[in-house]
Amino acid sequence: MRSIVKAVNLNKYYDQYHALRDINIEVEQGEVMCIIGPSGSGKSTLLRCVNQLEKIDKGGLWVDGELVGYRVVGNKLHEMNEVQIARQRLATGMVFQRFNLFPHMTVLQNIIEGPCQVLKRSPKEAIEDAMELLARVGLADKRNAYPVELSGGQQQRVAIARALAMRPKLMLFDEPTSALDPELVGEVLSVMRDLATTGMTMIVVTHELGFAREVSSRMVFMDAGQIVEAGSPEEILISPQNPRTQSFISAVRT
Repeated sequence: MRSIVKAVNLNKYYDQYHALRDINIEVEQGEVMCIIGPSGSGKSTLLRCVNQLEKIDKGGLWVDGELVGYRVVGNKLHEMNEVQIARQRLATGMVFQRFNLFPHMTVLQNIIEGPCQVLKRSPKEAIEDAMELLARVGLADKRNAYPVELSGGQQQRVAIARALAMRPKLMLFDEPTSALDPELVGEVLSVMRDLATTGMTMIVVTHELGFAREVSSRMVFMDAGQIVEAGSPEEILISPQNPRTQSFISAVRT
């Protein structure tokens, strides 16, 4: 299998705060990696580094075989400009806790904006694509609705469709159900579950342990900016070896 994400001794600082400490991970094509851990453990920061919303301070990060944020010229690294970074970022789609839809645009307009403006696809092709994606997330009848007319779960499903419309090679989910009412969580997880079965490479930061056990090929537990333990869902959720992992899993389940 081909590596889609590879981090080697990745570190991130915010002034004196060491947010990520020597992170080493590799995500292969078609793999679903779920990251769990307490608040402030660095989970979201790691995703933001992968998507180049944050710059790493030390170590190396590759996405789809390309070194992130830098180009190699001779034996030297040169920092990429914003245009080059934006091109690299097209390999990833990211879904946030909040839906970040354009409130003045309809559902359909939200989805076709990126493909038309950034990828220069024809409106006809973009609309056809968008309607297929809306059907896939169960919202084909909402094409002309505005975000304010949708529930939180529906808005998040539109956000997923919008990210997929850019045809990314990697999908990043940053606690996509944490802002939803409990009764709406299932509809979003169902879409993500379906996406996982299609072979999409995914990194999911989540507190939904049942979902993580069901869909992930590998799980990572983070704490204090470090990867404390990694393994199969059964290894992490059923028989964790590290005391910190054991404590977290026990606390979440009680």
